[in-house]
Amino acid sequence: MTSVEGVAGAPTLADPDGTLRVGVSETRVRRAYARIAEVDRPEVWITLRSESSAIADARAVDARLAAGAVLPLAGLTLAVKDNIDVAGLPTTAACPSFATDPAGRPGPAQVTAPAIQALVDAGAVILGKTNLDQFATGLVGVRSPFGAVRHATLPDRVSGGSSSGSAVAVALGIADIGIGTDTAGSGRVPAAFGTLVGIKTTLGLVPTTGVVPACRNYDVVTTFTRDLDLGVAATRTMIGTDPTDPARRPWPVDVRLGLRSAPVVAVPRDEDLGPLSPGWRAAFDASVEAVRATGAQVRTVDISGMLSAARLLYDGAIVAERYEAVGAFLAAAPDADPTVRSIILSGQDTPAHAYVADRAHLAAAKVEAAQVLDSCDLLLLPTTTEHPTIAAVQADPVAINRRLGTYTNFVNLLDMAAVAIPAGEADGGPFGITVLSRAFDDQLALDLAARLLPSTDDPPAAGLPAGTGDAAAPLLVETGVDVLVVGAHLRGQPLNGQLDELGARFLREVRTSDAYRLVALDTQPRKPGLVRAGPGAGAPIAGEVWRLSPGALGRMLADLPAPMSLGQVELADGTWVVGFGCTAESGAAGADITSAGGWVEALRRGL
Repeated sequence: MTSVEGVAGAPTLADPDGTLRVGVSETRVRRAYARIAEVDRPEVWITLRSESSAIADARAVDARLAAGAVLPLAGLTLAVKDNIDVAGLPTTAACPSFATDPAGRPGPAQVTAPAIQALVDAGAVILGKTNLDQFATGLVGVRSPFGAVRHATLPDRVSGGSSSGSAVAVALGIADIGIGTDTAGSGRVPAAFGTLVGIKTTLGLVPTTGVVPACRNYDVVTTFTRDLDLGVAATRTMIGTDPTDPARRPWPVDVRLGLRSAPVVAVPRDEDLGPLSPGWRAAFDASVEAVRATGAQVRTVDISGMLSAARLLYDGAIVAERYEAVGAFLAAAPDADPTVRSIILSGQDTPAHAYVADRAHLAAAKVEAAQVLDSCDLLLLPTTTEHPTIAAVQADPVAINRRLGTYTNFVNLLDMAAVAIPAGEADGGPFGITVLSRAFDDQLALDLAARLLPSTDDPPAAGLPAGTGDAAAPLLVETGVDVLVVGAHLRGQPLNGQLDELGARFLREVRTSDAYRLVALDTQPRKPGLVRAGPGAGAPIAGEVWRLSPGALGRMLADLPAPMSLGQVELADGTWVVGFGCTAESGAAGADITSAGGWVEALRRGL
């Protein structure tokens, strides 16, 4: 049997040595169905699989584990939003007459969406398909003929949409991972209301193959989890799983892999926070102070241009994308939600020139947003504005929904990534914030979220905890080169800032094998050189391993001053990594400081 590797939040069904017990997946699935019966929330599900079917899948997972398979998500359960295909189950998008397979034939889907299949292949077991705002149009979770999805603990309030069912399935403790989609905030608003972590990646990283489009150019498959580590593990599993996806965007070669120790975090001006309820405003102010407590610099910026761009999603010609996706079907659908029908059909007669003009407007807005955030690492926002009741939304279905999207609607339009996290309470219910980043800086947003969240699996009871500047999320990006530093690039040393600027990520402290000598070089700033002398001819030298993207490593190499060099270095555990060394000539001329065992100790001794 194999252990669950690197996944926090997994069921505690392991032996003391960390190996999974026989039947871990079956045990977890049985617990999930017991919880389903206990909470009695049928509106969460559109198609709930029979317990026997899910148990059969769980037993197959357990058998794979027993055979030695590495299944990082084994023992975890999955709730899938019902606008994403799962083979053998209908895809309704919360419209019963739409339940067809991908070829348009009535009946269940024939193929599981690649993103979901990747989770299943990693050991997760699907419980069923969850309720949503019809055709993923809404942020409230009440626009469904299958019923309004009530909040997990405050049943008179909305759960948030459109991914309402998936979020509530996790918030109620039924599913470990909820899968949603996010075009205008549907992977973030339910997270805020549900005290959950919602991860919405850069566009094109997670394939949308097998997803009923809302706005084809702006849809993202997202995760809901109760902790950050599991959300990263699930998201990482889905990334890049369909190489034929027309919207696919691989990680850039110079992607940043780590957040600076003292990042600059942008926050909105007071006037940009006007839509917040008083309670949510006070909670957001407290969150800004929590960001400062991590050691980050906070900078106030004008986000009015972003808020203006957000209105293009529904009030501009971009709504034509919603009509392109399902409008022709919806025009004649007998079971269409009236509000959804009105929104989507409003795009039917959009002239092409208006759509082109609004796309040009968005391109200009991206440039403006980049200028606003210039020299900032991240942007912190309240996830939404308030937490309304179901009755209030039913009485005013459009205006409240629009207000809830104030700080979410622009994000995909402007090609940004986002991580929504819980941040205490406001107005008698959960409060949440979102960390936003530029495209492909997803890891930076995750790392700040990790610094803000508590170290335990329990959500904060009242506000964010005192932050730390060194916490980091698991790596979302499965790329990079490990580099050993032994001198001026160490943490606390004068050149460490170069690694910060390159987006390098600290991994661990290490020692080399005993084949190396350390010499003090005559350079400015003063730095050591690592010289290979042969096995047993030197001593273990202290250092640190950092991970850089290939592009960042290339930039470092291009700027490397004489007499420094980069080459393979053997570590004490027998592995080899790229490391800093020096030329043989400079090594011979330098003063031998090997006896110190490392540069920091040599400095302390005055060598």
